[in-house]
Amino acid sequence: MQIYLSRPDITEKEIEAVCQVLRSPNLSLGPKLEEFELAFARYIGTKRAIAVNSGTSGLFLCMLALGIRPGDEVITTPFTFIASSTSIMMAGARPVFVDINPISLNIDPAKIESAITEKTKAILPVEIFGNPAGFNKICEIAQKNNLAFVEDSCEALGSALNGKKVGTFGKMSVFGFYPNKQITTGEGGMILTDDDSLADLCVSLRNQGRSKDSDWLGHNRLGYNFRLSDINCALGIIQLSRIEQIKAKRKQVAGWYQEILADDERIIVPSESDGCDMSWFVFVVRLGECPSLERRDRILEKMRKRNIQVSNYFPPVHLQPFMAGQFGYKEGDFPVTEKVCKSTIALPFYNNLTKDEVATVCKTLKEAFEE
Repeated sequence: MQIYLSRPDITEKEIEAVCQVLRSPNLSLGPKLEEFELAFARYIGTKRAIAVNSGTSGLFLCMLALGIRPGDEVITTPFTFIASSTSIMMAGARPVFVDINPISLNIDPAKIESAITEKTKAILPVEIFGNPAGFNKICEIAQKNNLAFVEDSCEALGSALNGKKVGTFGKMSVFGFYPNKQITTGEGGMILTDDDSLADLCVSLRNQGRSKDSDWLGHNRLGYNFRLSDINCALGIIQLSRIEQIKAKRKQVAGWYQEILADDERIIVPSESDGCDMSWFVFVVRLGECPSLERRDRILEKMRKRNIQVSNYFPPVHLQPFMAGQFGYKEGDFPVTEKVCKSTIALPFYNNLTKDEVATVCKTLKEAFEE
């Protein structure tokens, strides 16, 4: 029996919604696009939502809309998926890394201000694995230093901190809808903002630089084809309508893991931070004793040989070969991140994972430690 790392949760409602679009003449730039955007803005509580073809595209458009350009610096985390940093680089700016908090694994607010220079234009933090801990403090730092705050919420749909929803802390925020996320559109993303001028600019940039008033062959600026089709949007509308059910399913799976692994001192088990209502993206445990890359990788290999998919979320961004080569980063630059990255094990995690499957994963994990 194979136990997968992630699986989307698609019902007959999603299939029928997609089929309805396929039976219509409106496959792109049709009514489902606006319906999805309006529903998403209502759910998060922002004025505007702009659907795009990926979270990466959304982050890039935020950089462009905010006027980030070559010579600028944007502060971000080295413990994340690569797109948080490459979106900054795609705009010609430099990602400036700040080490993470060893508990929340988010960028450490206490270390941000020492990284601010006259070239710093924005802060782009990530709610890692769905955890918004510390984002209220980051918001205060951005406001104090007159910096744009772009919230990478691609892993955190449905999370909240002290009752404030993820996606409402930053001047702009971005969600992602890849199949392993809380909801999926196959591929896709969403930009959120209360600023009409930024929203209008993103709408234009995602659609080949067209303005609201221009005809199809009129282009007011350099733009891109980052549109999300009505097919994807129809899938997203139904998925979003199920978000509370999806959150509950994922919280239950996380609870099973926590219950079974809680008494094993060899393993650091993730939990919700104070004040956080966490919408779980993945379930990542860490080696609690003698963490090393070699030991962690041996455990990953043992579990894979037993047909259990696992992964190393995440390798340090600053040590990715092209990143180190371009900016000169080296081992030791961000010690907390590097220590954490040597110890992480992402376990199978998705809505419909059963309690028996969770028990099998945990039994195999514990046996892999003992061998």
